[in-house]
Amino acid sequence: MRLKDCYNFQDFRKLAKRRLPGPIFNYIDGGADDEVTLAENSKAFNRCDLLPSVLAGVRDIDMSVTVMGQKLDMPVYCSPTALQRLFHHKGERAVAAATEKYGTMFGVSSLGTVSLEELRQKHKNPQIYQFYFHRDRGLNKAMMQRAKEAKVDVMMLTVDSITGGNRERDLRTGFSIPFRLNLAGLTQFMLKPMWGINYVTHEKFRLPQLEEHVSMGGGTSSIGGYFTEMLDPTLNWDDVAQMVRDWDGQFCLKGVMTVEDARRAADIGCTGIVLSNHGGRQLDGSRTPFDQLAEIVDAVGDRLDVLMDSGVQRGTHVLKALSLGAKAVGVGRQYLYPLAAAGQPGVERALGLMRAEIERDMRLMGVSTIDQLGRHNVRFKDSCGQRGE
Repeated sequence: MRLKDCYNFQDFRKLAKRRLPGPIFNYIDGGADDEVTLAENSKAFNRCDLLPSVLAGVRDIDMSVTVMGQKLDMPVYCSPTALQRLFHHKGERAVAAATEKYGTMFGVSSLGTVSLEELRQKHKNPQIYQFYFHRDRGLNKAMMQRAKEAKVDVMMLTVDSITGGNRERDLRTGFSIPFRLNLAGLTQFMLKPMWGINYVTHEKFRLPQLEEHVSMGGGTSSIGGYFTEMLDPTLNWDDVAQMVRDWDGQFCLKGVMTVEDARRAADIGCTGIVLSNHGGRQLDGSRTPFDQLAEIVDAVGDRLDVLMDSGVQRGTHVLKALSLGAKAVGVGRQYLYPLAAAGQPGVERALGLMRAEIERDMRLMGVSTIDQLGRHNVRFKDSCGQRGE
């Protein structure tokens, strides 16, 4: 299989699996516990049907949206994800360039492998900084100040990861950063020598946002210990309210899943929330963001921008979310598999296919702009598989 033979999410996944050592592929691919939520995230969209309008006289398609003050040419953005240069040696550089080509937003993680400053200087499209809250309050302030000086557009605080999820695929291979692979994991690396050649012949793997605070040499400051040793499990609403005041700009909470939490986010001045279960990687058995979307939009959609991620694989998934009131939709694995498979050309192909799907599906729905989508053009199946309001 070659890149030009990839037409959808599953095609990119297959190509990534061919190119990556097993432990790294499974780090991207896997979820928590029994991976029930991981599977359910995409299945949730199948419980919702689209109702197309015909003879609508659709000519030109405008799929642009404005999200937290940022103008996007398409209603899909690349969510911040960690360790991208582990998947392909260009990592965030490839993703930033691809998203700039398609006029959309991209995220940089606290565990990113390219610096905020480099990406901001090279690319003009909107940039998110995904932030983890640390026990060291001084460290939090220093990292926020650095993001402000880099002129990051949106601060995104992840609130569903005060401890790491139980990702048993990683436990089976011994995957960690720094590498401490067991025999099974090492064997998988030996089967994919090209990945190893690229890894050792390009610049050293680093975490520029955290390298002054996390040792890549191991010990309690390894990435494995980062969540348990450095993040603050006592993070509360007062802490976040202070962050919102200190940032004094576009501020988003990622991982909100209840109406009550969405209302509190609005109350403390957040300008956006992302409904997310971390792609099924944290609390297995948690509800899907798509299933929770309508009631949260109804509760707070007039007070802040509601976004969602987790499980998005198709243009029709995006249109269903937009019809329920999401302002935009984030993708993770949907661009990580193409990144692993082919670097920047892979991400560009994935975004191009997604854009083409959305344009085609909008025509078939009989709409020319995103704001023409609404609850009137979707119906949900009930528990017996029947369609209802």
